[in-house]
Amino acid sequence: MKRWSPRVTVATVVERAGRYLLVEEDRGGPFTLFNQPAGHLEPDERLLEAAEREVREETAWRVGITDYLGLYVYHAPDGATFHSHGYVGMALAHLGNELDRDVLAIHWLTFDEIEDLERAGRLRSPLVMRRIRDARSGRVFPMEVIQER
Repeated sequence: MKRWSPRVTVATVVERAGRYLLVEEDRGGPFTLFNQPAGHLEPDERLLEAAEREVREETAWRVGITDYLGLYVYHAPDGATFHSHGYVGMALAHLGNELDRDVLAIHWLTFDEIEDLERAGRLRSPLVMRRIRDARSGRVFPMEVIQER
């Protein structure tokens, strides 16, 4: 019997002056893809810590996490299941550190530019736009809904 284990990830929507922080990644396909700063939860790490770390590592920005967007369950075409915790963050400072090796560049894009990427099939998953739309609509939850330790 095959053991099923969902992958726990975090992703953060960061908006500044009407633009959203996205990372551009080479995933080995015919073109690069765009995603929020996101990644996997590491052992003994809290979700909030993971969200802040992923933004820092992938974009060189320090953020203050302000809200919880919720748990997004995504069944990828390859059969993997992701339990992705979405957050909203505020850009506080650019740190100048090097980016993760998988990140080609960071971009501050308008909602319309991201919609164009969505139409072109250039978003890493449907969750990218879903999280942005949820954040824009104010569909957020207080951080206290997550109980850790």
